[in-house]
Amino acid sequence: MQQVTAFSRPQTVPAVPAAAPRTSLWILDSWRDLILYVGTPLLLLPVFALAQARWSPQDIYLFVAAFGAMGHHLPGMIRAYGDRALFNRFKWRFILAPLFLLAVCTAFFWWDLKGIMLVVFFWGVWHGLMQTYGFCRIYDAKLGSFAALTRRLDFASCVIWFATAVALSPLRMSDTLDIYYTCGGPFISPVLLHEFQQVMLWGAIAVSVLFVVHFGRMWHLGKRPNPVKAALLVTTITFWWYCNNGVANILVGIALFEVFHDVQYLSLVWIYNRNRVEKDSNIGGFMRFVFRRSGSLIGLYVGLVFAYGSLAYFNAHLGIETVKRVLTGVVTASTLLHFYYDGFIWKVRERSTRQSLGLTGGTADVSLGGFLPGWAIHGLKWAAVFVLPLSALWFWQVRGPVAEIQRRAWVVADVPAGARQHFDYGLALQKEGQLEQAEEQYNVALGFNPNDATQQRRVPCRLR
Repeated sequence: MQQVTAFSRPQTVPAVPAAAPRTSLWILDSWRDLILYVGTPLLLLPVFALAQARWSPQDIYLFVAAFGAMGHHLPGMIRAYGDRALFNRFKWRFILAPLFLLAVCTAFFWWDLKGIMLVVFFWGVWHGLMQTYGFCRIYDAKLGSFAALTRRLDFASCVIWFATAVALSPLRMSDTLDIYYTCGGPFISPVLLHEFQQVMLWGAIAVSVLFVVHFGRMWHLGKRPNPVKAALLVTTITFWWYCNNGVANILVGIALFEVFHDVQYLSLVWIYNRNRVEKDSNIGGFMRFVFRRSGSLIGLYVGLVFAYGSLAYFNAHLGIETVKRVLTGVVTASTLLHFYYDGFIWKVRERSTRQSLGLTGGTADVSLGGFLPGWAIHGLKWAAVFVLPLSALWFWQVRGPVAEIQRRAWVVADVPAGARQHFDYGLALQKEGQLEQAEEQYNVALGFNPNDATQQRRVPCRLR
């Protein structure tokens, strides 16, 4: 049977003799791939420029964080609990993980423990880079490019450049270190931090050189990787770098990349679930209803995403502190579940995933054997990336958080470039009555951006 995409109109396709599948560079087609996956940042920048002329960065961030960031969790949840075969395969994960994360997140926000925010941040960066890596694998699979070194260099490029953009961002690093020190984390030497940043930058350059050399070699051998994948990596990494290092307000940068991430995710999940519903008669109920072949249901799909995201928007405007803490725990648990589920329900290397994306090949869905049973390996991963770091952050904060003035001084020492951390340090000094030192910090801050009226208003009149 001839293959049709999830965006095609219904049509009757006559049976034809089996033939080798026709290769294509694209997931959908050239113009839709450029709009939805590769060139999306070029469309987002002017849209956000217009939005900033009307709304504040805080309002833009709040809207995107609610209706985009949380809203796009819903399609993955629909598949996790609506795909019977998938649910049976990972039944205990889908039952225990929500209960565990809901309890942990609610407890951390109830007692105002900040460690969960750091875990969410690092999981979020990992989630973003792995989505990019997933698209790389899909595009290469379109051309039958499965070389192990190609796959490893794609992965290394995503990891090193996403991490380096964060490490070299004064806004990101100052926020991250502030939360870390709020949790009572030990002081990180500025020299050590600077050396780490240099290692990351040179590592990113080295990986890029290896990527280009290998790409050229494979092209010469006639086993070329997909050039669209290379374009995707360039636009995504460049846009990620801009969102972390090229914006005046980090909230705008976060919102920008979140929209890019959501557009990619929502469109690909729609395609996947459409094909899954068509090819598997065992899928029924709500999932089959939403992902039928109908243009009007795309509107319902987007509407459901916005409706799910409205919980986060409502929570941001809630005035009852106790209820707000519980709902913040629920929103955070939804975020971590999204990151967690996406780590195993969309694996491109598995045969079932490839079939729903219109790809050939792939491994069996269940891998047997190995030194340790699957549940033990899974538990060790949870311990390494969630339980142990979160326990350490909890222990540090409960044992004794760092005083605000000390915490602000450490952030300024680690990240001296940038106005906001100097203003925050100045305010902490002022609270302690150290007016001369506070004035010095305010002057340093204004030196970075003397025309920032918002920051100028924060400086007390007697210190200007």
